[in-house]
Amino acid sequence: MTTLPTHLRVRPIEAADNPHIAQVIRIVSAEFGLTADKGFTVSDPDLDRLFERYSEANSAYWVIELEGKVVGGGGVAPLQGGDDGTCELQKMYFMPAVRGMGMARELAMQAMDYARERGFTHCYLETTATLTRAIRLYEHLGFAHIDGPLGSTGHVDCEVTMLRAL
Repeated sequence: MTTLPTHLRVRPIEAADNPHIAQVIRIVSAEFGLTADKGFTVSDPDLDRLFERYSEANSAYWVIELEGKVVGGGGVAPLQGGDDGTCELQKMYFMPAVRGMGMARELAMQAMDYARERGFTHCYLETTATLTRAIRLYEHLGFAHIDGPLGSTGHVDCEVTMLRAL
């Protein structure tokens, strides 16, 4: 695991984080034009209750704190509507203050390790072409582009679908 600056902390989500991480997701989504009417994460019905959502079996979510303030997060859960061996990397959002620090890579690796330990054999993700830095990261992590969506995530405007063996 990477050694983080003392003012930066990665930890499992807590119930009190719900409004803070939801706000991060809303701000970052707006920054990139990912609106609720298009089926992006910002429209997820569970957005304001991520602690509860990621407390479910074989699911985990981690938040990043910068000087005590939630500034990002990411998680993994079984792929809804998918096969038992496939999980989904989900809700990877970061405020500008922590971008470029390797946190997305760190969280993605942590999530995939968690999934592998729980018996998942593949990790799926969906994103949009406007998130070019994220796509490059996923490619560097070994995700390959696939022809179309897996499962039933409801993110109809996420036109980039990727899969990686664990």
